[in-house]
Amino acid sequence: MSNTQLIVGLPAGSLADPNRGGSLIELLKRAGFPARGYDKGGPSCFPLTAFLVGWDGRPQEFGSQLAVGEIDIAIGGDDWVRERTLEFKYEYEREITLKKVLSLDRGKVRIVIIGTRGTAAGGDAWLKTLLSAKPLVTMVSEMPYLALEWFRGRAEALGFGASHQQFSVQKFKTPPRIDRGIVIYETWGKTEAKVKNGSVDFGLEITQTGSAIENYGLCVLDEVMTSEAGIWACSSLRDQPEKYDIARMFLLNLYGSIYAEDKVLVTFNTRKEDSQTILDYLRDNRLFGEEPTINEGVNYTEYSIEMKADSVDLPLPRVRYELAKLGATSIETIPLDSSIPGLSVIDF
Repeated sequence: MSNTQLIVGLPAGSLADPNRGGSLIELLKRAGFPARGYDKGGPSCFPLTAFLVGWDGRPQEFGSQLAVGEIDIAIGGDDWVRERTLEFKYEYEREITLKKVLSLDRGKVRIVIIGTRGTAAGGDAWLKTLLSAKPLVTMVSEMPYLALEWFRGRAEALGFGASHQQFSVQKFKTPPRIDRGIVIYETWGKTEAKVKNGSVDFGLEITQTGSAIENYGLCVLDEVMTSEAGIWACSSLRDQPEKYDIARMFLLNLYGSIYAEDKVLVTFNTRKEDSQTILDYLRDNRLFGEEPTINEGVNYTEYSIEMKADSVDLPLPRVRYELAKLGATSIETIPLDSSIPGLSVIDF
């Protein structure tokens, strides 16, 4: 690829679905980067911006691709990036550093430890009892290295760090390669069923509402982390000035789209003799930052203010009504595709 092209990892799954609430398609479009082919399963491209190259993939894989420099930035969850980072640590003895450069405020999930209801009492008592009774314990997870990191931390805290130090990550349900420690079976879903049916001692699960866990008659024993979708960058990107500049442009415009999602632009006119009253109202209700946007005419003044459309403390309908009572006319409300406070919002 050219040094003047930024390779963007685009995740397959719910974010690519134009009918889902977290649609990345619409977000990219509002940012000025409409993608073609992405919502059809690929191949994806950016027809209006040749400096962006789409790389279709699974969010589970992007952490590794970023680590080896195969892609420059990627859209993925905190959980899967952490999983790949831990895999490099435990399996390849290699430390990698990836930076989350922008939150997308989408794809929020919890990563939790689950077990049968009988294991819930007494906080860590269930795990201490289990480790005391069994030199080899088993668990199941789509994210085996996150599971391993959690287990080692808890086992060490409970005094079983040495006795359960060994680990083996295996496919479900292959014969254990070790006789003490922990075997973590890597699975491709239905973690709850494997725990419920007693195939393993406990599991690590990805959940949004916890309803599936509840439906299986299981309980949450611990929370490992929370996760959301964001943009991650490879560590070498700052060493490539042209790509780095494109990345900052990409991030700034995406930030503008996210920042504008709950905001509208309200414009209105008022007679000049009413201007001070209007300004006092805007100031008292903090409806502008440093100052409102004002266009002076001969007899009228036009104002533009940006405000949150879903504010509970200061509802948009009330603001429009009170402005009208103060003499405002031609009150118009305009949805925003983008709102960029300034370049300082990008810390990269």
